[in-house]
Amino acid sequence: MKRSLLIILILLFVSPLFGIYLANIVGYHEPLDIAGELLDLKDISDEINWTPFKDYTVPGLPDWLGYIISGALGILIIMLIGSLVKTFMKRDRVH
Repeated sequence: MKRSLLIILILLFVSPLFGIYLANIVGYHEPLDIAGELLDLKDISDEINWTPFKDYTVPGLPDWLGYIISGALGILIIMLIGSLVKTFMKRDRVH
């Protein structure tokens, strides 16, 4: 368990390197954005912004830090869901 958490933390802190800096260098664009452009769809993400973490950033913080915070929140949500599923699976075995 400790090794897994260590790997997750390392990947979390290295993620801005790949998601921001190297993506800009190679000109990477999200596949769904490219598909939307090819289909001539309108981008409404500026009109309907349902999250403060648009493009994995946090308003008022540097992009790299927002990327890490967004990733940490995503990891916590997934771990919470996994924990809930595990709890319900244990209950089903008991009954």
